[in-house]
Amino acid sequence: MDTLIIRPNESIEAAAETILRGGLVAFPTETVYGLGADAFNPAAVRRIYQVKGRPADNPSIVHIASLDQLVDVAVDVPDELFKALRRVWPGPFTVVLRKSSKVPPETTGGRDTVAVRMPAHPIALELIRRSRPIAAPSANLSGKPSPTSAIHVIRDLMGKVDAIIDGGDTYFGVESTVIDFTRRPPVLLRPGPFTVEEIRGVIGDIVVPEFARGTREADVALAPGMKYRHYAPSKPLFLVECGDVEAMVGKAKELVERLKQHEGKRAAVLCSSETCGQYAGVTVVDMGHRGDLYEVARKLFAALRLVDDLDVDVAVAEGFPELGIGLAIMNRLRKASGFSIIKCGD
Repeated sequence: MDTLIIRPNESIEAAAETILRGGLVAFPTETVYGLGADAFNPAAVRRIYQVKGRPADNPSIVHIASLDQLVDVAVDVPDELFKALRRVWPGPFTVVLRKSSKVPPETTGGRDTVAVRMPAHPIALELIRRSRPIAAPSANLSGKPSPTSAIHVIRDLMGKVDAIIDGGDTYFGVESTVIDFTRRPPVLLRPGPFTVEEIRGVIGDIVVPEFARGTREADVALAPGMKYRHYAPSKPLFLVECGDVEAMVGKAKELVERLKQHEGKRAAVLCSSETCGQYAGVTVVDMGHRGDLYEVARKLFAALRLVDDLDVDVAVAEGFPELGIGLAIMNRLRKASGFSIIKCGD
């Protein structure tokens, strides 16, 4: 099929009309690019899953443009949550609530809950206002690193979707924070740019289960990014985690050499700006400065995608502190590695 590319500063009216007639549109948000369809159109949502190769039980997030639209897609919203959402929306903050009868099961992975957010991106908000609430997972083939630029989307989905809106690079580079408000206290399902520390300042206590750290797969996909392998390059990825940076670099070097000597594999190292210079004779991918984890988050998925373009057989990634957005970074890296995690004590 022909895919319409809508360039920066061009009208998105054609994209809104595409949504209304049941088509698929990839569009930018402040986190990553989303692949959107009319959230109330079961056939349109099914097309998202077909195009992405996405498991049917992996729910999408419904994107809205106003609090008025929240009551169209969710029920039993606590008054105190409405007050909190007025403070954090638009933004990378997704809430899981009981779904309304208007939302078809295709949108929610067959569950009686719905994940909802209001994106903080002018193009996304205008697209929703001109059409209606939009169901959208990330605009990539299922399992691959999420797209943070239109180029990533074009590589994955050109000829498979109706339209792609080019909004440049996304700001945060990792998907939104997801919190389940059907439980008390609320439960963090997926870490993101809105950090645990910030969440507790807005809504109080939340539960942070082990699967939110990315150390294991969740049993049930209550929200995107929980149950299945995600964010991964096609080539194998190993993650090295140590409390001490010097020890981590030493462990990563040891692993690279072992892969070369015993398995004949060439490795690239995904490293911080501070440590990339320590890997002499090895292909390195600079992930950004350890002192600026938001920079690391912005570069993360592009770095994982780059691995598949490099003349290497495998990748080794350094770990980062779990402070602030670092929790989201480590969640994504652990999942991308398929839990192939090397500790300094190993």
